[in-house]
Amino acid sequence: MITKTTAKPSTTLTRRALLGSAAAGLAVPAWSPAWSQFRVEIAGVGATRLPIAINDFKDEAATGQTLGAIIRADLERSGQFSMVPGQPGMTETSVPQFGDWRSRAADALVAGSATRLADGRFDVRYRLWDVVKGQDLASESLPVVTADLRLAAHKIADAIYQKLTGDRGVFATRLVYVNKAGPRYSLRVADADGEGEQTVLASPEPIISPAWSPDGSELAYVSFETRKAVVWIQDLRTGRRRKIADFRGSNSAPAFSPNGQQLALTLSRDGGSQLYLIGRNGDGVRRLTQSQSIDTEPVFTPDGAQIYFVSDRGGAPQIYRMPAGGGSAERVTFNGNYNISPTISPDGRTLAFITRVGGGSFKLCVMDLGSGQVQQITDTTDDESPSFAPNGKLIVYATRAGGRDVLMTSTLDGKVKAKLATPTVADIREPAWGPFGN
Repeated sequence: MITKTTAKPSTTLTRRALLGSAAAGLAVPAWSPAWSQFRVEIAGVGATRLPIAINDFKDEAATGQTLGAIIRADLERSGQFSMVPGQPGMTETSVPQFGDWRSRAADALVAGSATRLADGRFDVRYRLWDVVKGQDLASESLPVVTADLRLAAHKIADAIYQKLTGDRGVFATRLVYVNKAGPRYSLRVADADGEGEQTVLASPEPIISPAWSPDGSELAYVSFETRKAVVWIQDLRTGRRRKIADFRGSNSAPAFSPNGQQLALTLSRDGGSQLYLIGRNGDGVRRLTQSQSIDTEPVFTPDGAQIYFVSDRGGAPQIYRMPAGGGSAERVTFNGNYNISPTISPDGRTLAFITRVGGGSFKLCVMDLGSGQVQQITDTTDDESPSFAPNGKLIVYATRAGGRDVLMTSTLDGKVKAKLATPTVADIREPAWGPFGN
């Protein structure tokens, strides 16, 4: 039996505590804005960070958004950049004095403006300079409606990040997580910095295990109806949802296949908790594992060839992998006697998971799948639910801080972390990082 001892209240249902089991409740679909704002707190120092100056955008006050500050926070959270103070009055049309900026130790420079157009939209423009070489690197104009101003800032941060690192930025992507405020639960989607939060589902009963479809248009999750766990898929554009697994016993831990046509999940309909494949519309159910143990928390590799999962078949919860179509399983984790919640990086090279240390501390670890080397990257004691950013450079996870469940992001080496925290007393847990947008 996979169990967990934790200092959390017994009414707190998390993915850790529900391996192979489930309770029940009633879910009520909704789609409404929720304007609680997140604050970002940066901690740690990366090994090498590129110094960059990002000026406040000219006339950004008229937009109601602090465009320069949004871009600065995005880039700083990535762990790849350090901020150099800007200079008031600069715009994308300015001619920088590169010698002055070099004396300030800036390697790159950004300036921009926001101009209201006749149709009510804003034209957001920026320019990126290489201070070291004294030349332009990129510029762009983004005409956007007021509601998309934050998204425009995130897209500019993505463009800057990609130009300077060679990797695609993730600042315009989204997170999903579960919010628990008193006795009520809600499934929420927000920007990658936690802002722009919207409620997808509200319920007086628990919601767990949210998972994104590969194209980001749908969410699978477990809600509690008729006193048992049921797996649903919800369309984020329409709010419509469909029940895909409501079999006898428990239905839990859904994970989309890379092509979005199937899900792996855990069912106990035939006795015991085992892995199954099911079509995205609830058809074609097929059992994958045939063990006498609890098999749960499946996740596909990016190429769809294998499934990683948790099983206690060796006497304690460990992570295994098997062919996605079924077959023999191979144990993957050997450090420690309790390893759960696997997630695979988009390039398939890194496994993130939660390990139990000592009598009851749960910490986030990463494993290089080529060498098998494991590194613990957190010093908190109640981590859960890791999820990779779609570029593989950051991990979001839930942990306990100040008596509350909060979300953190971390670089893969653990050197730069950012806490996303609401000003409310709500607990935030079970995060999943969405895919790149179109």
